[in-house]
Amino acid sequence: MTRPSWQEYFMDITRMVAKRSTCLRRQVGAVVVKDKRILATGYNGAPSGLKHCHEVGCLREDSSIPSGVRHELCRGLHAEQNAIIQAAFHGITIKGATLYCTNKPCVICSKMIINAGIRKIIYEDGYDDPLSDRMLQEAGLEVERLKP
Repeated sequence: MTRPSWQEYFMDITRMVAKRSTCLRRQVGAVVVKDKRILATGYNGAPSGLKHCHEVGCLREDSSIPSGVRHELCRGLHAEQNAIIQAAFHGITIKGATLYCTNKPCVICSKMIINAGIRKIIYEDGYDDPLSDRMLQEAGLEVERLKP
């Protein structure tokens, strides 16, 4: 029997969380972990109680917005944003935690991650975002790509 490492274990859970995504373009999952305990999860999709893109269509597709730009032009929240919001909503501190994410965070999410006190990001895939990379490095966050 081969037992997964902690990183593999949490990344597997992150991939499962991503399956709840309602985004028509990309399914992303995020898991916030501290001391080997899951504190919060998030996936990309519309705010609670609002119609999801699979119900009303994709604003980004309809407007021909390429991936990785103009993040504000979307009905949905990113997985990282939802995980941070869920922790706040339930009064769970995530200071000093590690964020596992199926995709490397964009610059908007990176700014939220920095201010939430998350200290490490482990991701699987992602698009190039040089500003995000610079800000995470300047803030002293450890960023690691875990290949599947």
